[in-house]
Amino acid sequence: MTYEILLALVGFAFASSVTPGPNNLMLLASGANYGLRRTVPHMLGISLGHAFMVVMVGIVLLQIFVTYPVLNIALKVVSAAYMLWLAWKIANAVPPEAKTVTGKPFTFLQAAAFQWVNPKAWFMAITAISAYAPQDRGILVGSLIVAGVFAATNLPSVTVWAWMGVQVRRWLGTAGRLRVFNVTMAVLLVASLWPMLA
Repeated sequence: MTYEILLALVGFAFASSVTPGPNNLMLLASGANYGLRRTVPHMLGISLGHAFMVVMVGIVLLQIFVTYPVLNIALKVVSAAYMLWLAWKIANAVPPEAKTVTGKPFTFLQAAAFQWVNPKAWFMAITAISAYAPQDRGILVGSLIVAGVFAATNLPSVTVWAWMGVQVRRWLGTAGRLRVFNVTMAVLLVASLWPMLA
């Protein structure tokens, strides 16, 4: 891998990790509802879970999707259904009269598993493997290099979103405002499905 390609990969990993998407919207909501410390397992699950996904995409999944395109369509349907359910959970995290947040933040394993139904995570993994994996290192090593760059770049990027959620919480002092925020995050999460469905 040349220095120029590595810089391009870091740029792609940063830009795709820090821009709005399902993971970041959920971290924003989690930071606002549960605080930064309780959101750390969610952040680690995203970073390490996505890195694992990149490796698996590089080694196996691209070939499976080429051979069986119907599996790609099935994955999109399952992803959309799951994200709609998550949006409903976010929108209802705080009942209108509640004084405290109900529910629990994502665990490490839940966040890692979510990468497999996150359309943006699939886009990022497939693009990174197909565009940046070094061909001269073999499939496994090339996939591990790309995954390592993503893991190193992704964690600081997603931390920003959780931190912003904590900052937003200061303005969400009442249950009513928190409810409006959560419903807005849920609507934005549903809207993030549009590129996959279009």
